[in-house]
Amino acid sequence: MDAPTKLSNQTLNKSEFAIDVQNLTVGYGSNVLMQNLNFSVNYGEIFIILGGSGCGKSSLLKNLFGLYQPLAGDVLIEGQNITSAVGAQRQKIMTSFGVMYQQGALFGSMNLLDNVTLFMQEYTQLTQKQMDLLARCKLDLVGLLPYESYMPSEISGGMQKRAAIARAMALDPKILFLDEPSAGLDPITSADLDNTIQDLSKNLGITFVIVSHELASIYAIADKVIMLDKGAKGIIAEGDPKVLRDTSKDPRVHQFFNRIMSKDAA
Repeated sequence: MDAPTKLSNQTLNKSEFAIDVQNLTVGYGSNVLMQNLNFSVNYGEIFIILGGSGCGKSSLLKNLFGLYQPLAGDVLIEGQNITSAVGAQRQKIMTSFGVMYQQGALFGSMNLLDNVTLFMQEYTQLTQKQMDLLARCKLDLVGLLPYESYMPSEISGGMQKRAAIARAMALDPKILFLDEPSAGLDPITSADLDNTIQDLSKNLGITFVIVSHELASIYAIADKVIMLDKGAKGIIAEGDPKVLRDTSKDPRVHQFFNRIMSKDAA
């Protein structure tokens, strides 16, 4: 990703970071998964949340985009606090980003074009012709324009993930949240999806926040990662994944990036 693209995106925004997480505690009732998290995501960055199973990666992601309410702390999206926003202010924040859930979550009764126009119908005053034109542009960006009339059941899993990204881009968001986009995909299809993410980041300046445990994908696309740990209930590593792999002295980080089974799991 080239530096000029990132810098140009920063100058267009009033806030310093695309996302700024401050003293965030994530959990359910008395069950605390993560506590006192502090990190930021730069504009135009591909930022990946990783860690072992059950550490709270997906729960953190859902706290970031407002599906879950944190137990404590704040999440600022382009300078706006989504954790405390209500009414019209919260709706405005919610339409400033897009979300792709782990399984894509496409509506099976709608073709791809209708899946993408769905949110346009709810949140814009565009005509149907205008919405269809924009939806075709989104599908074209992910290489699915020839499949606009196909139902989700008629396309492959990888194509469903790309269609879900096209739908997440329906309202031209600056930020996209993706939950395990490569889950269930073969290596070639996963690499193709990685290329799509990189192209969207480079060409459109979209900021990506992604939950993933797929090392090949992480090494290929991540500008920065944070690693969560269940035992520590927090972040145990942050930075370039290749640097962490090669230089971290933390045995938990070393085991994860080098796929070494711990003695407890043996």
